[in-house]
Amino acid sequence: MAELPELRAMALSCLLINDPVTKVAAINAMNDAVQAGAFRLGSSSALDTAGEIPGRPQRPELVAPKLVGRRSMVTVEGRAMLVHALAHIEFNAVNLALDALWRFPGMPDQYYHDWLRVAREEAYHYSLLSAHLEAQGFRYGDFTAHGSLWEMVEKTKGDVLARMALVPRTLEARGLDAIPPLRAKLAQAGDQQAADILDIILRDEIGHVEIGNRWYGYLCRLRGVDPVAAYEQLVVQYKASVKGPYNLAARRQAGFTEEELRTFV
Repeated sequence: MAELPELRAMALSCLLINDPVTKVAAINAMNDAVQAGAFRLGSSSALDTAGEIPGRPQRPELVAPKLVGRRSMVTVEGRAMLVHALAHIEFNAVNLALDALWRFPGMPDQYYHDWLRVAREEAYHYSLLSAHLEAQGFRYGDFTAHGSLWEMVEKTKGDVLARMALVPRTLEARGLDAIPPLRAKLAQAGDQQAADILDIILRDEIGHVEIGNRWYGYLCRLRGVDPVAAYEQLVVQYKASVKGPYNLAARRQAGFTEEELRTFV
């Protein structure tokens, strides 16, 4: 009998795929294999990469954040630019989930299952936004975008504690704050379908941030460090941006403690 594929190696293979549609299909196939028990988990082994990380299409063109076009809600193109920006965020979130899954060996098995769930849900979000964009007459890649989300993924690739602190519970947690006003803006402009998609994304992102919080707490206990003090130190060390306004209700649902929330207000 052929040896079953290893989950982290499967995730790395998905991460290296450039085409978004192919990447989404590969993630779904990986999830199906896990559900069927047709995989093994060699979580303690190091993996070698044989391609550029992350795999991404030639378009959209990546520019500095200040050079990304303005998004007016009064035109179809302006609303499409916002949907495109959201699709780009979700595509990057797919890649960061896959990177969290494959990069860090030696974590408990549940860690890898959690990040597979995140990858699958982020792929679903991307597919929803991409399809909505196409319904408006545009495609992912038609507008410019920026790569600032991936920059922190790259900075934290050497430390799983820093990754959990500064990607899911910092950058992704900003989505909990940003989605409600964006949703209201799209609904007011008459794009109820986009607003409904953002409802799905907010629901799932609360779970994703909770996963980051849970594993951050686990790692802090494992290393014997105070979570609040360690987080403040990591924010300074990695020059992370932590700014409001904050969606405190969603952050509570995502597992932030009251002590942590007091530092946000």
